[in-house]
Amino acid sequence: MKQLLRTLFILSENTYLTLHQDNVVVKQEERTLASIPLRSLDAILCFSYKGASPALMGACCEFGVQLSFFKPTGRYLCSVLGEHQRNIILRKEQFAISSAPEMALPYAQSFITGKIYNARWVVERTKRDHELRVNVERLQHTSATLQKLLTALKDCESIDQLRGIEGLAAHEYFATFDDLILRDKEHFYFTERSRRPPLDPMNALLSFIYVLLQSSCASALHGVGLDPYAGFMHTDRPGRASLSLDVMEELRPCLADRFALTLVNTGVIQYKHFETQENGSVLLSELGRKTVLTAWEKRKQETITHPFLQEKISWGLLPYTQALLLARTIRGDLDAYPPFLWK
Repeated sequence: MKQLLRTLFILSENTYLTLHQDNVVVKQEERTLASIPLRSLDAILCFSYKGASPALMGACCEFGVQLSFFKPTGRYLCSVLGEHQRNIILRKEQFAISSAPEMALPYAQSFITGKIYNARWVVERTKRDHELRVNVERLQHTSATLQKLLTALKDCESIDQLRGIEGLAAHEYFATFDDLILRDKEHFYFTERSRRPPLDPMNALLSFIYVLLQSSCASALHGVGLDPYAGFMHTDRPGRASLSLDVMEELRPCLADRFALTLVNTGVIQYKHFETQENGSVLLSELGRKTVLTAWEKRKQETITHPFLQEKISWGLLPYTQALLLARTIRGDLDAYPPFLWK
């Protein structure tokens, strides 16, 4: 159980929510863990199998508290909303921003600021932790280039200009990504990003983890009342969850790339976990997917201190926290969207 931004997160799988005198009561078996006034909450995000009582659902509708249900793995299921709390104002503002590049630009700048900052920090941490095993000079050059591009973001005057800087940063970052791989270089190497299909084990691993991350971001956006398909930087396409792609940009380096590197560098993922198809594509085997998913769930339980909120949260809550901050910014509660800057 965690309370952030007037939002209650229910994280235990065997927790049940009920109502007592306008309070949400958190129960685990016969024990009462907490009793929180509904008037003090804007939303409840429940990751429990047991769910909530009908009486609590009705009270949430009455008090205007959004109650959203997720599987313990993070997949969004549904939300309970009152007639006066259907998020139409929030979504209308989101659609207005999505349709106006000049309004979308500050949000896109924040997303890419987070992405480049966190990419640079991935490089810096590898240089610091494995100084004797890596090409320090090359990593220093990459870090310095990313810092220059980070500074250039402030002067962007259009989304297209922003995309250009983001493309340069991605090229520079991935140009030295191979230096960050420290184990079994015969099979785990990186020359360039290949996606459809991935052509080597490292790309296959990254693609699979990106899918997991995007799913978490889409679920988080659903849960706070935003439309994952109306993006600010990624263009709208049928079936493309553009806003979830926007939000995941800042989280790719620290939550996905770093995780993939850790799996390889610690030997958790090995070459035996991949299969090569007839068309040359490389995919994780069933055993490989299970291994990654098991490690992913463990990773999501590890805690960090959120740099903006100055609160300890788990890595698994990070997409939901950023979605909440994004919703608050769109509503006007925050002056600007604060990207997650890994430290």
